Amino acid sequence: MRRKLVIGNWKMNGSRDSISVLLSGVAEGLAAKAAQRADAAVCAPAPYLAQCQAALAGTPVAWGAQDVSAFAAGAYTGEVAASMLADFACRYVIVGHSERRAYHQESNELVAQKALAALAAGLTPVVCVGETLAEREAGQTGVVVCAQLQAVLDVLETPALGKIVLAYEPVWAIGTGKTATPAMAQEVHALLRKQVAARDAATAGGMQILYGGSMKPDNAKELMAQPDIDGGLIGGASLKAADFLGIVHAAD
Repeated sequence: MRRKLVIGNWKMNGSRDSISVLLSGVAEGLAAKAAQRADAAVCAPAPYLAQCQAALAGTPVAWGAQDVSAFAAGAYTGEVAASMLADFACRYVIVGHSERRAYHQESNELVAQKALAALAAGLTPVVCVGETLAEREAGQTGVVVCAQLQAVLDVLETPALGKIVLAYEPVWAIGTGKTATPAMAQEVHALLRKQVAARDAATAGGMQILYGGSMKPDNAKELMAQPDIDGGLIGGASLKAADFLGIVHAAD
């Protein structure tokens, strides 16, 4: 049975003081519950990773980054290498988030290279795929998400493929208040797992596939009850400890 995983993506939010309060609340809330069916992590803006490391070391909460360079080192001003993230004991890094694809024109191939870079540094890439509202209404959901995933499949050997996490984030349901119904989300998750299974059934069976479209405490339980939804990549709700903990506890 795949263990549930809930990752908070703070995006470009937070300050030293607000993050201190948030981290304390999340760590204390999870430590107080002895048996937990879901693992939890937070992906913070890069300047706050040292703060996350200091506050979360020894707690049940892991931490990670929101992006990574495809390059190992060099003259790439403003970029952050995977080895730098590893220096701060990051476990996860998000790659291919819809906002990176849209605002920074990141291609499927670049996302795949970022996943490779993360794996080379011992990090777990959380590879995001998802369609826009126009693509969904045109009946192109499957074509779009499978092409995004295929770019990663094309560059990873099977053992490495087993070390990634997938996240399905329908772009039309991010920050809009709209949410795919559990059945709609499950359909896409099952399609993604089937695509991985075409490469290797065992890898597909063990892969965690998260849902990333406005998951909240009041819909998390129903979404995570679906057979192929293994947790959530949480945006706005991860900025409040009570809401984030509510989602994590919904896995019980």
